[in-house]
Amino acid sequence: MSIEKFIQRAITGWMTGEGEHADIVMATRIRLARNLRGYRFPIAATEEEALLVDKMATGVLLDEVNGKDYAYIRMADLSKLDKEALVEKHLISPQLTNPKKQGAVVLSEDEMVSIMVNEEDHIRIQCIFPGLQLEEAYRQADEVDDILEKELPYAFDEQFGYLTSCPSNTGTGMRASVMMHLPALTMTKQIKRIIPAISRLGIVVRGSYGEGSKARGNVYQVSNQVTLGKTEDEILEELGNVTARLIAYERQARKNLLEKSRTALEDRLFRSLGTLVYARLLQSGEAAKCLSDVRLGIDLGLIEDVDMSIMNELMIFMQPAFLQQYADGELTQEERDVFRAKLFRERLLLDGALPSVKKRPEE
Repeated sequence: MSIEKFIQRAITGWMTGEGEHADIVMATRIRLARNLRGYRFPIAATEEEALLVDKMATGVLLDEVNGKDYAYIRMADLSKLDKEALVEKHLISPQLTNPKKQGAVVLSEDEMVSIMVNEEDHIRIQCIFPGLQLEEAYRQADEVDDILEKELPYAFDEQFGYLTSCPSNTGTGMRASVMMHLPALTMTKQIKRIIPAISRLGIVVRGSYGEGSKARGNVYQVSNQVTLGKTEDEILEELGNVTARLIAYERQARKNLLEKSRTALEDRLFRSLGTLVYARLLQSGEAAKCLSDVRLGIDLGLIEDVDMSIMNELMIFMQPAFLQQYADGELTQEERDVFRAKLFRERLLLDGALPSVKKRPEE
């Protein structure tokens, strides 16, 4: 399978809109951090050690998935834009894009499973499922983990669990997270008081690209903070409970906006739709905000004839690296803004038809 398929395809497996509560929970991710006994962590390893770890880990994986659609991709074989595009699709982490030593990733064709090698740890198993599917995503990650553990000497301590490069990952080595679209809580500013309350429960809320990122387009990543002293089941249960509460809060906030501020809400959503349909210059931040508004309008049944899959596709296409890949060349910031607006117009004005707006009963 060629790298071009992963780079050029905007819609990935976790963007299908399936899964429970998919109108609010966009995706579920399970990540397992593992290291090999007897080898220094990637940050301190020699090039020879990194190459050996890569050969051992990917060799086991590719032998096990022989005949299935998995691809082995070396970071050294990719351009800077290729790497950034894979980050924008959440298929690899930013840390893997600039490895000082041999780094690689094994990707499933549906892009729901990726195994990073020589990132912060020797092995990072990542499984992303659409909607709220914590148990299903964990089972898939655990299956890959079992394949590797049968053949590889994991660094494991009876007292501390799986040993990792960052102490905060020691224990289960598991980070479970849900990517949530929370526009109503953001609009009403309730999210500002909710985030501190959640952090006291051992749950962290970040932007959609994890630590250090902003919640662009009102998309947040909610994940466990503690891995030591808890079992995988306990982590999943705690995150599931917090997620359920956030879903309930967001649904109530959406209901309140419709009941108490419907005209102002409709005005905002339809203005955003107009921007996406007619703008000639569209910066990424504005595009993210407008996409969030239109997505909310679709979820509330206010905006019709716009397929949610187009929203998911444009969420990826709007990103700088993916946009330039699609344009088949590097672009200046202004050129990106022009091309982004043109691309959005083309996708939303298929066959020259405008998206329709649902009329109120009194109209």
